[in-house]
Amino acid sequence: MDKETMDRCNKLSNQIIGAAIEVHRHLGPGLLESAYEECLCYELSKLNIKFQRQIPLPVKYKTVQLDCGYRLDLLVEKLVIVESKSVQEIDPIHEAQLLTYLRIANLWLGLLINFNVKRLKDGIRRIVN
Repeated sequence: MDKETMDRCNKLSNQIIGAAIEVHRHLGPGLLESAYEECLCYELSKLNIKFQRQIPLPVKYKTVQLDCGYRLDLLVEKLVIVESKSVQEIDPIHEAQLLTYLRIANLWLGLLINFNVKRLKDGIRRIVN
C-alpha cells in the first residue's frame, strides 16, 4: 500500500470515528446495531463521505467464488471497512472476522465500532491488514 492511500485511509478513519462519536453522543448505548448503522450513515452523508451499506462479500475458494452470505456493514470510499456492533464487549472473534473481511476484500484498514459502551472510545478497534 502506498503512503498516499494510507494517509487517505487514516484521514477517513478519523472522520468515521468523529461521526460515530456524534451518533453515540446523541443515542448512547443500548440500541440495536441497525439503529447505530443508520445514524452513522446519516452523519457520513452530511460530511459528503461516500459509502456503501451491506455489501455482499463472496469467498473465493481455490477456483470457485462462493456466496456464503457474508456482508460488510459499511464500505467507506472503497477504502475502509466499518463493522458496527452493539454487544456487551468486543470478543477476539469480532476482530478476527474483520481481519478476514479485510483480507478477502484486499483492503488495508477496518474499524470495529461497538456502540454498547459508556464511552465510545472504549468500543473502537482499528484493525490493519
